[in-house]
Amino acid sequence: MLAGAAAVWPLAARAQQPDGMRRIGVLLPAAADDAEFQARVGAFLQELPQSGWTIGRNVRIDTRWATANADDIRRHAAELAALAPDVILVHGTSTVAPLLQATRSVPIVFTALSDPVAAGFVDSLARPGGNATGFMNFEFSLGGKWLELLKQIAPDVTRVAVLRDPAIASGIGQFSAIQSAAPSLRMDVSPVVRDAGEIERAVAAVARSANGGLIVAGSGLAQLHRDLIITLAARHKLPAVYYERFFVAAGGLVSYGANYIDQYRRAAGYVDRILKGEKPADLPVQVPTKYELVINLKTAKAFGLTVPPTLLASANEVIE
Repeated sequence: MLAGAAAVWPLAARAQQPDGMRRIGVLLPAAADDAEFQARVGAFLQELPQSGWTIGRNVRIDTRWATANADDIRRHAAELAALAPDVILVHGTSTVAPLLQATRSVPIVFTALSDPVAAGFVDSLARPGGNATGFMNFEFSLGGKWLELLKQIAPDVTRVAVLRDPAIASGIGQFSAIQSAAPSLRMDVSPVVRDAGEIERAVAAVARSANGGLIVAGSGLAQLHRDLIITLAARHKLPAVYYERFFVAAGGLVSYGANYIDQYRRAAGYVDRILKGEKPADLPVQVPTKYELVINLKTAKAFGLTVPPTLLASANEVIE
């Protein structure tokens, strides 16, 4: 199903579409072979039939795997907007912003967005007011939870570098929440931003200092450089908390954040409601209903860390 949805139908097939065929666009900031995004879109596609939508019978999917390159995302956003689908599903700030620049009329359902109000994508969470609505990936208080987790799993950590993207509005709120929690945990925090070179220098610097640690906050920047970040943390045996599971599945230490598979399933419900006539302006932006704690026990052992039994017991997933 996913392979079929990811391909653009031949012109001959398009000409044979039955009357009443609806069209869903999907814009993703990832490569087509990205296993995590494949799983998310797969969950979305599996949920659509529950509302009566069958690919090839009454709905078609136009998917654009735009990678994390900003120019590619803008180009694919313009292409999808020009197709004028009935609704477009997108992921994160990096795709929503260029898509809203391309169209203010095509309905948009977003997932994994941090602060759509501050970013100017919606008027309010309760009444979005425009052509976009969807699902947030966390509340700002989550930043304090990341710091607490780091202290639990690596009690000696006192200096923490926070990888964030200053280009997104939510980055300020994320870092502020982490800063607010730092004094009570007797930790000093400092931001790390911009490009891969700066990430590498900053991670090396915090690793050289005594009792260093790392927090990777949600952003397209972190996603783009995720392999580098995981590699650097492993090289320096630097305890790190990530905002999403895929970092831990790839060798990171621990993550706590929204369950994105669940968000994509819920997004199918909003897409269904829009296809049946409701407007994004009237559909409230929703906060996560499921958070997941994932721990890589193999990485913890490699770092010489002992995970507290209470933390292991509360984990949704333990990778060994």
